[in-house]
Amino acid sequence: MANQGIHLLKLAEERASARKKLEDHKRKLEESLIPYIPNECISQILVRLPLESLTKTRLVCKAWYRIVKSPIFAKDYLERSESSLIFLVPVKRELYFPFFERKIPEKTNAFSVESKLFRLQSVPVLQQPSIDPTSLLHLHFMESRDGMVKTKEYNATCLGRIRACCGGFILVDNKMKRGGLIVLNPVTRELLALPVGTIFPPHCESYGLAYCPSNNQFKLVHLFRDELQYFGCEILTLGDKSWRMVDGPAFGLFGWCGYDPVVAIGAIHWVPFVDHSEYIVSMTANDEKFQQIFLPTGCRTSDRIVEIRGQLGFVCHEEESKQIDVWCLKGLSGEVWRKQYTIPVGGIRGLVPLYFTRISGEMIFRCKFGHLYSYNCSLQSMHKLEIQAEDISRNVCCFPHVNSLLSLKVNDQDMF
Repeated sequence: MANQGIHLLKLAEERASARKKLEDHKRKLEESLIPYIPNECISQILVRLPLESLTKTRLVCKAWYRIVKSPIFAKDYLERSESSLIFLVPVKRELYFPFFERKIPEKTNAFSVESKLFRLQSVPVLQQPSIDPTSLLHLHFMESRDGMVKTKEYNATCLGRIRACCGGFILVDNKMKRGGLIVLNPVTRELLALPVGTIFPPHCESYGLAYCPSNNQFKLVHLFRDELQYFGCEILTLGDKSWRMVDGPAFGLFGWCGYDPVVAIGAIHWVPFVDHSEYIVSMTANDEKFQQIFLPTGCRTSDRIVEIRGQLGFVCHEEESKQIDVWCLKGLSGEVWRKQYTIPVGGIRGLVPLYFTRISGEMIFRCKFGHLYSYNCSLQSMHKLEIQAEDISRNVCCFPHVNSLLSLKVNDQDMF
């Protein structure tokens, strides 16, 4: 009986080995029939895919996954990505009875910033504070294409509001810690909790996130106003464990922190007053010095500074001639403002520039009624955008943004 058992075992092993050899032979035969495509060619194909397709395609095989995860591919994809707007949408609370609320449905594969933060910090489940689902904010982004506006979801939620954006990263409040902040890539869902800096009320502070190419790092600049109206400044290099105090702007240059800063030509730029600003205040990312840059004309409440294909743009209204002038500044080494475009507005009133699309070359405006308009600089035509899905009303706070695959692993030189 023992010999018979050994014989059956050997027979089973031989059959399994033969089956494996046959499967290997079939696999090699199939691979030989598929033409070889260099990784460079595959990369050039993948980099042209829209974001929704790319996130699915990277899971096809390990080779494609490695291509999409590489820093070189992330940089190429960033250069091809179109500008958009990112904003937060609160949960809709639908009442179906005076004393009850309909249960909010949870989406599959939904990403919670706070939940991931707890996991990264190894907070036990029983010690995690409960989160009211009605207080969650959903991350959305807006795309403008062919005269249509589409709002899309990242399928991600957070509790804090957006403070700044740069290179596909967004800065949001960390509601789990007083004064805390989180840097997040909503596409890759990678996040980094930042150390707490100087705490001030939101209306007395401003944040700017900028990339510093000289040392391949991102710097977060925190500007704040004290009780004596002096403005202080501290800087955190992403990856560091503490903030650094630096010299702030000269006394009297700033009046408030209401306008979000703009990053362009290697610096962060602020409009320092609510109305009648004759200049902007800029801080260069490399040497971290503040300077005063005079504008070609005064900045009023409906005027803004924007980033225009790497340059700093100033969009101002000429009320008498019913037109909008767009000025551009190419650098901070003696360059001067030059008028780039003149936009006739006709009877459209109260247009406020939101951002400039770097690929299609369109200036996106929002009027006082919340409607969106697009001016094509090449065709020199203005038209109202048709909004699909959710409306981006005048009360929604939105930031210019670009979807990217950049990594937060600053120590591994993964950013650029």
